[in-house]
Amino acid sequence: MAKKTIIKPARSAPAVGPYNHAVRAGDLLFCAGQIPIDPATGGLVPGDIKAQTERVLANVKAILEDQKLTFANVVKSTVFLTNLADFAAMNEVYAKHFTTDFPARSTIQVAALPKGASVEIEVIAHY
Repeated sequence: MAKKTIIKPARSAPAVGPYNHAVRAGDLLFCAGQIPIDPATGGLVPGDIKAQTERVLANVKAILEDQKLTFANVVKSTVFLTNLADFAAMNEVYAKHFTTDFPARSTIQVAALPKGASVEIEVIAHY
């Protein structure tokens, strides 16, 4: 069985619950869902779905970079939106970060997200 390694990047905001930012198991990195928390303030970033998506993906990037990975290493992502009408705007920002060999992806509308966020994204990456 693959060893489990807990990942807590120094550049990330503290977790908002009893979980870790990511867990490595073998050649896979399982990242917890990231919401638009500014690591400098610990608060939700202001703005529309585009601003929130930019912050979420910056938070994902910090985890990936901590492990010397990039968005190109991501094999699966899951996007949670509180309003599926925000899909096109979120997708516009998402496409700027995942530029080649897009990962498999699911997008789900949910009733609510932690701290009142409009978007949360989790990823699985391969080393």
